[in-house]
Amino acid sequence: MPMEIERLINAATSARERAYAPYSEYRVGAAVLTGNGTIHSGCNVENASYGLTICAERNAICSAVASGDQQFEVIVICTEDGGSPCGACRQVIGEFGNVRVLTIDGRGQVVLDTSLEQLLPDAFRRG
Repeated sequence: MPMEIERLINAATSARERAYAPYSEYRVGAAVLTGNGTIHSGCNVENASYGLTICAERNAICSAVASGDQQFEVIVICTEDGGSPCGACRQVIGEFGNVRVLTIDGRGQVVLDTSLEQLLPDAFRRG
């Protein structure tokens, strides 16, 4: 798994560099590792209508789902300061199980290594 984590960190860091964040200037990149070993990445894309902004985590997950992958092992989120995913992203990540969540800072250092259940212990579940 350490090799995959390094690949995820690199993918999340690269995605962060491509973020579109002209309003907040808070660039975020994310990369998710699927059960079959594929990595999907995403970055935040802001909008002048702030509520339409799309987070990096959701972009990475949507990319994976659009490619046919729905089993996630790990998600790495890269921000300048190692910030934690927002509540909406936590809920979306939780849709796919108790995924391991790592946050890293702009230097690639792990700030948080936890599980989705720890971040969102009472996630909404349908039914």
